[in-house]
Amino acid sequence: MNNFPLYAVPGLLDDERLWQHQAAFLAQCHSLVTADISEHDSIAALAAAALAKAPAERFALAGLSMGGYVAMEIMRQAPERVVALALLDTNSRPDSAPAIESRKNLMALAKTDFQAVIDSLTPRLLHPDHVADRSIVKLVEDMAHSVGPAAFERQQRAIMGRIDSRPFLPRIQCPMLVLCGREDLLTPLELHIEMAALIPGAQLVVVEHCGHLSTIEQPQQVSAALAAWLAAVPI
Repeated sequence: MNNFPLYAVPGLLDDERLWQHQAAFLAQCHSLVTADISEHDSIAALAAAALAKAPAERFALAGLSMGGYVAMEIMRQAPERVVALALLDTNSRPDSAPAIESRKNLMALAKTDFQAVIDSLTPRLLHPDHVADRSIVKLVEDMAHSVGPAAFERQQRAIMGRIDSRPFLPRIQCPMLVLCGREDLLTPLELHIEMAALIPGAQLVVVEHCGHLSTIEQPQQVSAALAAWLAAVPI
């Protein structure tokens, strides 16, 4: 049994609840530990802090959205510790000028009306049908309020300063999963096709009827994909 731990890195304004379904699904074979990416304002510092608290010397690594940025940096800092990598609903490119401007506007708004920030992000995070699902929306809101506006500002600064990871991707040698919601508005499918093409042997999985937060929008499909990815790791 490949019972190494899975170290899961959440996205912007997310916490361990982003991975709650996967933790339960994988529990018989893999413990799932969630990284904290709320305390620093650079991707490099967040990755170093996550490595310092990693659940074992070697682990499988999964990151969603901002968590993918941190996961790619963990791979740069300590590739020998990662037995397999999964990148979910993320982006290997640096931030664009329009994206940076939008982030700065949200950071300014967060100082006076954090709920308005959450309300503006939610329709972009979820498939339209899931925006109408009160249980999913409440989870998104609860996670955001738990992370809070101060950490939101640090996270946005880290995201804006991230590097272009595309030149690094061909160097990844471990079993690799790239997964994306079909209707992901924030990190569209074409970005994942690009990543999968750059990484030797990467498997691309597209989750149907799903936006950006795939682990909570389509938990069964995502959990099954992660389980298959983990089962193939030659440990």
